[in-house]
Amino acid sequence: MSQDTELVINEITQDAKNMARLCWVGTLFFGFIPALVLLFVKQDDDYIQAQSKEALNWFLTGVVGYSISFILFFSLMGVMLTLVLAISHLVFCTIGALATSKGDSFRVPLACD
Repeated sequence: MSQDTELVINEITQDAKNMARLCWVGTLFFGFIPALVLLFVKQDDDYIQAQSKEALNWFLTGVVGYSISFILFFSLMGVMLTLVLAISHLVFCTIGALATSKGDSFRVPLACD
């Protein structure tokens, strides 16, 4: 095979999988801080960069949602929106952690782009 036709597959290292998993678990418990730290510290790894950006994007989407629910909190709609956001945050961060532990890329389906 010549160099032109040879396919180069970039494998995701176990270290990158672990860091991406910690990013999602950290986002679940500590908000934007773990994703922001990894975004600036691990600039040489595209997989960690992509997952950190996705975790930050989900966190910012949650902040917008919680702000809207805070405004509507004295109605039933605000209480329901807060519950939906809390459950969504738990579910999406857990799915992100499980997906990245296998080396898959995870995109939150409801996050703003």
